[in-house]
Parts: sequence; structure tokens; C-alpha cells
Amino acid sequence: MQAIQARLLGGEGALLGDADLLTVLLGAAMPARHDPDVLAGEAIARFGSFAGLLAAPLRELQGFAGFGAHSLAAIKLLHEAALRLSRARMQNETVLTDSARLIGYLTAVLAREKIEQFRVLFLDAEDRLIADEAQARGTVNHTPVYPREVVRRAIELEAAAIILVHNHPSGDPTPSPEDLSMTAQVVEAARVLGVTVRDHVIVGNGRWTSFSEQGLLDGRH
Repeated sequence: MQAIQARLLGGEGALLGDADLLTVLLGAAMPARHDPDVLAGEAIARFGSFAGLLAAPLRELQGFAGFGAHSLAAIKLLHEAALRLSRARMQNETVLTDSARLIGYLTAVLAREKIEQFRVLFLDAEDRLIADEAQARGTVNHTPVYPREVVRRAIELEAAAIILVHNHPSGDPTPSPEDLSMTAQVVEAARVLGVTVRDHVIVGNGRWTSFSEQGLLDGRH
């Protein structure tokens, strides 16, 4: 493991494999464990990748034999740090100019959620990120959304535009009739108060749907 640490400190982290990175993380969080490389290999096999491990819900991580309180805390801390770094980068740029970065961030936040979560990205007049907030959590296939509450929060933050986001735990990001209707209601409520809905993104498992790209923002398709 010392050789892996040396490569990290030497700026070669991008050349390391997922299991090597996880070995270092587990070695730091569980110094008394003599075989972090074995546990790291098993964890990568279970969760698919280092990114998949970081994004896994806590309950899934807790169900994996070998992870203790220190390793779980280290994994979730690193995940939160990665999300904050991604948000900070978007706050300094126009969010919609780099759709790959936006989708990557939203996927990291929502793709492995087992229940629906509705989030709103609040943007300034130049489409830079002001805030990303979870507005509601629901069931495996439904989240209650209140358009007036969404718009009220946009006004509080002095946002000029918003991006609606939610996940489909089924993995299929195809919009439901309820998704289309809710989107149309938010678009209309926002329009009345001068707030623009830039997009509604549904995140699935490795897939997503952009209402803007599909021409669905008015909810009538």
C-alpha cells in the first residue's frame, strides 16, 4: 500500500485503478486491518466501481461485510466532498454550457437512490448555480411536488431560472403522465412570477431524459 500512497502523493492518482484508490482509503480509515486490498477488491466487485461505491446509499454499504463505522464515514465523507467540488465548479460557470458535467453531477447525487427524490437547481440571470436543494422525497414511484413552493423558494433565492430534477428508481427515465403534468404546472407558476424553467431532468440507472431536449417542457406531448 505504501507504493500506492507514493504514487498518489506524486500526482499519479489518475493512473491508479479503482481497487488501488479504495485500498488507500480503507487503509487510512482502518489502520488495524492487515488486508485492505482484499476488502477493496471485494467491494469494487460488489459495487461495480469506485464511483459506484461512493454513490451507494448508506444502507447498502452497511450491508456489506467488512465495512465498519470508520470506513463508512470515510466513504460518505469522500462522496460529499466530491459532490461539493462538483457544485463549486458549476457555481463559477454557466450550468447549461457543459451538459456532460451537469448530468454527471446529477447522476452522482441521484442514480442509486431507491426512492424518488425531487430536487431543484436554482440559477442566476447568467445560468450559474445559486443552490441545489432537495424539495421532497417520496416513494419508489411517486414524489409529491407543490409548484407554488418551488417558485416561492426561487423568489427567496432571487433565482432567474430553475432546473427541475428527479430520479426514477426503476432505472427507466421515461416521463410518466404525472411527470408531464407536474412540469407544466411548475412552468406556468414560474412564468407568472418571471422565473424560467430551463429543463426538467429525470435520472435513471445510467440513463436520463432532458425535457428541454425532448421538447417536453410544456407537458403537452
